[in-house]
Amino acid sequence: MVDRKPISFVGAEGNPLVADLWDGGGHPVIFLHGGGQTRRAWDATARAVARQGMRAISVDQRGHGESAWVETGHYGFRHYGADAAALIRQVHARFHARPSAVGASLGGLASLTAEMQEGPLLEALVLVDITPRLDPQGVDKIQGFMGARMEEGFASLEEAAEAIAAYLPHRAPRRSLEGLRKNLRRDEDGRYRWHWDPAFIKGAQNINSGADALMQELMTGLPGLHLPVLLVRGMRSELVQEAHAREFVSLAPAASYVDVGGAGHMVAGDRNDVFATEILKFLSRDQAA
Repeated sequence: MVDRKPISFVGAEGNPLVADLWDGGGHPVIFLHGGGQTRRAWDATARAVARQGMRAISVDQRGHGESAWVETGHYGFRHYGADAAALIRQVHARFHARPSAVGASLGGLASLTAEMQEGPLLEALVLVDITPRLDPQGVDKIQGFMGARMEEGFASLEEAAEAIAAYLPHRAPRRSLEGLRKNLRRDEDGRYRWHWDPAFIKGAQNINSGADALMQELMTGLPGLHLPVLLVRGMRSELVQEAHAREFVSLAPAASYVDVGGAGHMVAGDRNDVFATEILKFLSRDQAA
């Protein structure tokens, strides 16, 4: 059995990044969560990767989970990319190997930005339901859900679970609220709020600041990206259409993609069994090569 151990890193602005290490003793694999999530979203997948003899490192990105809320309010994709580059270099130095990365949504774009603007840094990359080309209506839907109860919060875990169930009606009902508890913080007024800095959505340098320009830069640069990349797309995704996936793999020379049936944008949460199988296959193949 591989147990989770605490580990820490430092972001591009000196901001503390809290992480977990699942130490299988081999190749390091960094896991970066999506916007509004925490590192705990990767627990099951990280454990599976460690059991296959790799080192899984799941990280709370800036402003999320237990990592610091940055005083500068810098929450644009470029800032997350700079953090990812700093993190990748620290993992390389600590474990004496160029790591691979698995990034969902925000975490995927952060990893891709780091590699394309400061690389080569990575051994391989798994993008979970994200490409630089996104469905704008899907973006609005996701950010609308995130912002709807951002300040008001929830009176109980049950109330939060009901809101998520209404947003994700295709997902099976929760058997336990313990997993949800990891993505919420309980404030002094007794209410539960999402475990991230509200400036991520509403700050002067929020996640949408400069996003269009960066996405265009990434799309333009894809033909020069020779890193092995696996795009794992949820077939029900509201964010990445099949046309976006096909465009991505047609432009990035070493990219491939796989659809996960029954999954939406939250692929790992919807079908973690299929998701874990696909990324283990990809990472193991990459190591064997």
